[in-house]
Amino acid sequence: MMKLLHLFITSSKPVVEILLITTVGFYMALDGVNLLGQDARKFLNNIVFYVFSPSLIGSRLANSVTYESLMQMWFMPVNVLLTFIIGSFLGWIVILITKPPSHLRGLIVGCCAAGNLGNMPLIIVPAVCKEKGGPFGDPENCQKYGVGYVALSMAMGSVYIWTYVYNLMRVLSNSPIETQPSIESNSCKVPLISSKEEEDNQKVGKWDKVKRRLASLSEKVNLRTIFAPSTIAALIALVVGLITPIRKLIIGNGAPLGVLQDSVTLVGDGAIPAMTLIIGGNLLKGMRSSGMKKSSIIGVLVARYIFLPISGVLIVRGAYKFDLISSEPLYQFVLLLQYAVPPAMNLGTITQLFGAGESECSVILLWTYALASVSLTVWPTFFMWLVA
Repeated sequence: MMKLLHLFITSSKPVVEILLITTVGFYMALDGVNLLGQDARKFLNNIVFYVFSPSLIGSRLANSVTYESLMQMWFMPVNVLLTFIIGSFLGWIVILITKPPSHLRGLIVGCCAAGNLGNMPLIIVPAVCKEKGGPFGDPENCQKYGVGYVALSMAMGSVYIWTYVYNLMRVLSNSPIETQPSIESNSCKVPLISSKEEEDNQKVGKWDKVKRRLASLSEKVNLRTIFAPSTIAALIALVVGLITPIRKLIIGNGAPLGVLQDSVTLVGDGAIPAMTLIIGGNLLKGMRSSGMKKSSIIGVLVARYIFLPISGVLIVRGAYKFDLISSEPLYQFVLLLQYAVPPAMNLGTITQLFGAGESECSVILLWTYALASVSLTVWPTFFMWLVA
């Protein structure tokens, strides 16, 4: 097994990178510098949403997915969805315990539900594969298959973020509290119509109430985000990767249209630095004034770094016992790692689109990424021992 010191350095590298770029974004947002002010962050955020993030998802997924690999990795989309559902449940418990302001409920649930399935595993898995004496065999094959696993994980995570988490945060942050008035006189309810008419009206009222709730839900759930640019990019990438003639035309060193893949990859490489700079810029506002309670931050940390990884161990090992997944150590390691990562950087993009909760989101991300070096050392060490 890899030495703990080597694993600590490997696991801490992506966290340190995120924190350093966040510091740059923080500096650029200072009043004396003003290179990343409120308007600049808004414009950059739109570029990330419409250009950088779709390019990153499309290039990584199309390059790694094939029909054979997709059949072998069928459990991964299910596993990623389970991380979101369990995280949402844990986030709701945090809300019930800490009682944050109503406009921050969606943010807390989002931070517990959506994990960073992109740049964190994309750096950790190849780094672990390169280490001598690792548990995953030949470094070249390990890196090849590991990047494929991470690419699918990243694509599915992006789809779930923009379809599930985005709408969930909208609903929780804007759900009104309805009160039903009643007519009472001297603590006694006064019947205004006959019982038969009242029964008929109740039936009509229930049907109208159902229709109103459906209409309200359709307004709250922004269907346009289900087909967000990142989701469309993932669908296009699956078509390119799964259809062999198209794949040979675009993907590969000798592909006639390989320049398209190279161009999309080049654009997508700007997604993670841009998102991180936005987080750093929003952090300045968060340090000046933030409505986030310390108890809520602690609750998110406990949910993401303690209870979610424990549930991941139970789910993945249970799936292995029931022969739902293969015995390949690297595949199981990636599945387990999906439960131990910090919150997704896209949450900063979502709050920026909402125009609310940006500073609080930056504060949560700062603390979760600051402590990620511990989580991404302890848990991967245990995971590798478990699957080896």
